[in-house]
Amino acid sequence: MVALHGLLYAREYGYDRAFEAYVAGGLAEFAQRFREDRDRLWLAEVGGRIIGSIAIVSRPHRSAQLRWFLVHPEYRGWGLGTRLMRVALRFCDDRRYGLVFLWTTSELEEAARLYVRFGFAKMESKTHQIWGRRVTEERYERVLPRTT
Repeated sequence: MVALHGLLYAREYGYDRAFEAYVAGGLAEFAQRFREDRDRLWLAEVGGRIIGSIAIVSRPHRSAQLRWFLVHPEYRGWGLGTRLMRVALRFCDDRRYGLVFLWTTSELEEAARLYVRFGFAKMESKTHQIWGRRVTEERYERVLPRTT
């Protein structure tokens, strides 16, 4: 999964090796702090090859962070991203998270449209030099319905 992120972001957006290290570091932290009742990682595979991923990472105050959402270019447009998003948000609903947030970059326009379709709203953006180029990061949030 780390290699797939590194390869695709380098090819599609010109990110350097620091991005792959960023993904690896976050994933290592996720594994070390993993709580089965609060955290989850889903991988989509074809023939033993990872073609997509999404994760939910628990955060304080009944919030969760959606991370590592990716669909391999050969499998985009087939509804896999929608299915991954549905399963991740259903997990959040079942765990009664009040808020789900994510960080993305402005180049990922198609992903942003999917986030909005699932009820996320852009709350913040910041531009800085990272991963070998000037990048605008964007924070999206979705308040989840309360269940009784």
